[in-house]
Amino acid sequence: MKNATYDFTEDILIADLFGEIDHHSAAAVRREIDESMKAFHARNLILDYSGVSFMDSSGIGLALGRYNTVRDAGGLLVIVPGTPYISRILGLAGIFRLVAKAESRQKALEHIFAEGGRRNEVC
Repeated sequence: MKNATYDFTEDILIADLFGEIDHHSAAAVRREIDESMKAFHARNLILDYSGVSFMDSSGIGLALGRYNTVRDAGGLLVIVPGTPYISRILGLAGIFRLVAKAESRQKALEHIFAEGGRRNEVC
């Protein structure tokens, strides 16, 4: 089962995640994101967890690994947690000390277009 769909605008890849993000699905999504970022020369990434119903530590690893990739490319990663459940898991893992958290895809895009603000700011 596919756990992500992708959109692309400017130099931003938007990954809409859904369903369960576990060890098996995270590996496939990670590979798809990395390949898509290379193919479209994307520097920036939005991970939208709004459609995720369950996530284990693999979802945290997915975000951390993509953070490193995006940072190395000189871009920004913004996460849309979608639900309090996902926001809490990512927050407890310290993700939002590294990347911006946005309440919607639109806010995430605005943050990247502005190319500013502190990394942990809520958009």
